[in-house]
Amino acid sequence: MTVAHEARVLRRSIAATLLVSALGIGFGLASGAQSIIFDGVFSVLDAALSLLSLMVTRLVAREDSRRFQHGFWHIEPMVIAVNGGITLLLCGYAFVTAATDLLAGGRPLAFGWAAGYAVVVAAIGFTMFAYGRRANRQIGSDLLALDARGWLLSALITSALLAAFVAGAILDGTPHAWLTPYVDPAVLMVLTLCLLPVPARIVWRAATEIFLMTPDTLDARVRRVMDAVVARHGFTTYSSYAAKVGRGRFIEIHVVVPADHPGTTAWFDGIRREIGEALGEAGPHRWLTIVFTTDPAWI
Repeated sequence: MTVAHEARVLRRSIAATLLVSALGIGFGLASGAQSIIFDGVFSVLDAALSLLSLMVTRLVAREDSRRFQHGFWHIEPMVIAVNGGITLLLCGYAFVTAATDLLAGGRPLAFGWAAGYAVVVAAIGFTMFAYGRRANRQIGSDLLALDARGWLLSALITSALLAAFVAGAILDGTPHAWLTPYVDPAVLMVLTLCLLPVPARIVWRAATEIFLMTPDTLDARVRRVMDAVVARHGFTTYSSYAAKVGRGRFIEIHVVVPADHPGTTAWFDGIRREIGEALGEAGPHRWLTIVFTTDPAWI
């Protein structure tokens, strides 16, 4: 049910993104605003990547196979990294284009069309952000969280565009009208500079999962639980390895017990349950391996 709900939210997000992209390209051509055309093209790209995310969501829900025995969780951060990387490249290209236009004297702009676009798209963005965030409270998906943040960012940026276009319309017909051709490239430069940190953080976060870098919070939780277990049951020592890949969490724990320990197999199974309950987040997305040995060489 959770996967079906997640897929439904993503499909609606894709439909809304395609609507925004059509509005952006149409209004951008009508007004002559490169910043709006960029927003429309950005939305087309976002729709394509959301469609890819939808495919990943369905893939992650599939049963493991002989070829992919650990499941398909590793695909999720790869898609997120591609999403962020392409966004970075697009923002860089748009910034260079805007800087070139600014140095060339700017470009004329129909502020009425531009302001109308900004009002409509900002409303769509805030609506989709609220919808996505509410749905993700039940689902807890990184892909939906990324999608919701994207809608919020889009809405905030479009609101800033609206303020800039209104300011440009006010300047038009005044002694400062010579500034109006610079509004569009200046807005596009600010827009791309505001966007850049977001995909940069997305790429970094995805890279930490692709390269199996252990999250500090997960490592601290495992160590806190195991320190208590070792002290409580008189074990010799332990080693732990943890990683987060997409929505999957992989935890491997090796415990050294004294050679003369009287514990039975059933007793050690009880310790495993104790550790699993203390770690929490039990379910199909948690891979927990706990090994007991008397030989420290195995840890």
